[in-house]
Amino acid sequence: MNAKMAVVNSVSAKLFAMKPKTVYLALCVLGMLLPYWQFVPWAVQHGLNMPLFVHELFANRIGAFFGMDVLVSAVVLVSFVRREGARLRIKNTWLPVLAVLTVGVSLGLPLFLYLREVRLEQIGMGAGPS
Repeated sequence: MNAKMAVVNSVSAKLFAMKPKTVYLALCVLGMLLPYWQFVPWAVQHGLNMPLFVHELFANRIGAFFGMDVLVSAVVLVSFVRREGARLRIKNTWLPVLAVLTVGVSLGLPLFLYLREVRLEQIGMGAGPS
C-alpha cells in the first residue's frame, strides 16, 4: 500500500469512528468553503453577472456536464428533503433548500443529513457509533 492510500484509509477510519452528526457538520463547512473559495474571487472580478456566470459554466462540454449534474442533483435533493422531511417530521427543512439555492448541493445535502440525524436521535433511531 502506498503512502497516499494509507492517508486515505486513516482519514476514512477516523470519519467512520465519528458520530454521523459530527461528520455532517464538518462536511457542511467544507461544502460551503470549497465552492465559495472558487466563486468569491470570480464574483469580486465580475460582480454577480449571471449571464456571464451561465456562459462560463456552459462554455465547454465538461463544464456543461458538471453544471447539468449539479442542477439535477439539486432538484433531486430538494425533492428528497421535502419527502423525507415530511415523513420524519424534520424541523427547519427550509434551511437545506436555502443552502442549495445560495451555495449548492455541497452544503444542502450534509445540512439535511445533519437535521435528519438529529431527528432520528429524537425518535430513538439514531445511527452510527456513539
